[in-house]
Amino acid sequence: MTWLITGGAGYIGGHVVRSLTGAGVPVVVLDDLSSGGRDRLPAGVPLEVGSTLDPAAVERVLSRYPVRGVLHIAAKKQPAESVAEPLRYYRENVEGMRTVLSAAVAAGVRRVLFSSSAAVYGMPHDVELVTESTPCAPLNPYGETKLAGEWLLAACARAYGISGVSLRYFNVAGTATAGLADRGAANLVPMVFQRLTEGRAPLVFGTDYPTPDGSCVRDYIHVADVASAHLAAVRHLDADPEPGALTLNVGRGEGVSVLEMLDVIARVTGRRFTPETAPRRPGDPAKVVASADRIRAEFGWSAEHDVESMVASAWQAWLHHNPRARTGH
Repeated sequence: MTWLITGGAGYIGGHVVRSLTGAGVPVVVLDDLSSGGRDRLPAGVPLEVGSTLDPAAVERVLSRYPVRGVLHIAAKKQPAESVAEPLRYYRENVEGMRTVLSAAVAAGVRRVLFSSSAAVYGMPHDVELVTESTPCAPLNPYGETKLAGEWLLAACARAYGISGVSLRYFNVAGTATAGLADRGAANLVPMVFQRLTEGRAPLVFGTDYPTPDGSCVRDYIHVADVASAHLAAVRHLDADPEPGALTLNVGRGEGVSVLEMLDVIARVTGRRFTPETAPRRPGDPAKVVASADRIRAEFGWSAEHDVESMVASAWQAWLHHNPRARTGH
């Protein structure tokens, strides 16, 4: 039996596919290739090109393959962009989730794994570590759409007997191989690499947050750890748990500020720079750091990589794809 992975040709999806197939789990990928690439998929993994917004595309995959469960990753994921384009984000993320769930229910598929986000929490007050019980108050439409996806999965679990898991992962960085690297420049680490490659100083969006050094604090997690968390969730769902919706954080439980991350990047790359300060971006909370106790208790899972290994792996992949970065211009 096969797992359908939506968005499996993307940065995170490609790592998840690699993790599952490496563990002997058969998969089929549905991806519209708007941000993904065929070259991210291992040989032999079927790719169906199509959008999760197209019911016929999802239904086609579910009818062609013996799908046991659905792992829904496909989504738009930039908080600042979601503030500027809320209609697009609600359509892509919420309607995409509804379409996938509707097709799964109609096909009799009762195992669903949803890639959610720590953006659902917004900016928790007086909380050192965010637990799954921390109230959710998203600061941007991206976080709202992820929370709506969790609500929809929970409602379908109650109504249709689905066994569901939502993984709220925190700030993803690093790569397992150069071919699976993050090829965009929207997340902090590749954004800094892009600036260094262009001979420009990295930008820090806001230095007046209520944090020790004034910059945002995040829980950074290696993408390979995110992928192994998805594998642990698939194994849980393959063990035929009772219907219901389980929600789990995927993080390391260690806060790293933007300025601290820039220090790590300088050390790993060997580049000296003085960052430039830019205004705060809309929708950015000051601090969000995970408690990963529940996923450790439920699945026996914990992160294995530290921040330095994330940056080092990402930098080597960046140099592979951007040779001019070796000279800094």
